[in-house]
Amino acid sequence: MQAKIDFRPIILAGGKGTRFWPLSRSAQPKQVLVLDGERSMIQQTVDRLAALADSQSFWIVTNSLLSKTIKNQVDWLPAEQILSEPVGRNTAPAAGLAAFLIEREAPDAVLGMFPADHVIGNEPAFLRILSHAIQIAAAGENMVVLGIEPTRPETGYGYIETGTTMEDGSVRVRRFTEKPDLALAKDFLAAGNYNWNSGMFIWSARTLANAIREHLPNTAPLLEAIAAAFGTPEFDSVFAELYPQCENVSIDVAVLEPRSAKGEELSNLFCLKSNFGWNDLGSWTTLYDHTLAKGLHSDDDDNVVQTAGSLAINASGNYVYSPKKFVALVGVTGLVAVDTDDCILITTQSHAQDVGKVVKHLAAAGKVDAI
Repeated sequence: MQAKIDFRPIILAGGKGTRFWPLSRSAQPKQVLVLDGERSMIQQTVDRLAALADSQSFWIVTNSLLSKTIKNQVDWLPAEQILSEPVGRNTAPAAGLAAFLIEREAPDAVLGMFPADHVIGNEPAFLRILSHAIQIAAAGENMVVLGIEPTRPETGYGYIETGTTMEDGSVRVRRFTEKPDLALAKDFLAAGNYNWNSGMFIWSARTLANAIREHLPNTAPLLEAIAAAFGTPEFDSVFAELYPQCENVSIDVAVLEPRSAKGEELSNLFCLKSNFGWNDLGSWTTLYDHTLAKGLHSDDDDNVVQTAGSLAINASGNYVYSPKKFVALVGVTGLVAVDTDDCILITTQSHAQDVGKVVKHLAAAGKVDAI
């Protein structure tokens, strides 16, 4: 009988969700909001992974603004395994710290890295593919990425170019490409061997820790020192002192891109092509598309309206969030309107990706209450 693999989910929950302003704020970003169903995004993430891991196996990396809210929302997880970064340093130090912490006690444990704010439409299919990825990662110094079969020439996602197909159905990774322009995205779609990068990665604690040592030699000793202090009275002070010295870089740029440069036969990078209803809900437009596809809060003219009451006259394809007010839509198409107690956003579906620029402007102007 095959021994059960020690699987430990690592949930990254430190993002600000600026493209969901004004509903998403620094202390209430999208990962702790209820945007899809009745559970917050991070609660849904933990819920689906609980099928493969017990509560003692989870680690969450977040920040001090969110840690209390997250601890309340997932109060069945060990509080000491919800880590609050003293400063944001992107995904490589966050995932690397978890790897060094777990490597000390269980180097063969398989870690899954998951953003806290993704939607999975078909959870049984997701769990089947994830289980396969866990088996590949446990079999050696392998790194597995869940690739999403593209449906359009999307410029908002990174891409994975794949090569040789293996006997188990996985494919070797040739390279990672950051968000392309539209012409290149169309070429990727036509080529047929490119997948969207979901940001979900699976590897053993030892494999990831060694990759950090190889590709981030200045950051690795800092993370190891922080991990060594875990569980001691000095942990908070060591964390606060050393973590800001870590490089501010994503795991894709820090590890996956240089690893793929070794060539598909030497990198031990594998992709599992997936189609389980994935959506990263990256903007108001993607939330509109997702909500409309589920048939929620929508009318016959494809307006998605979450209000205290509404009327649409010659209006179509709009998204409106104003839960306390009656809203009338007259002769408008493709708008996004979001009304909160202190701010109102009005944009279009085609410009919703630019909402993050508003947050940068407010921050530069010192209007911290609005962000």
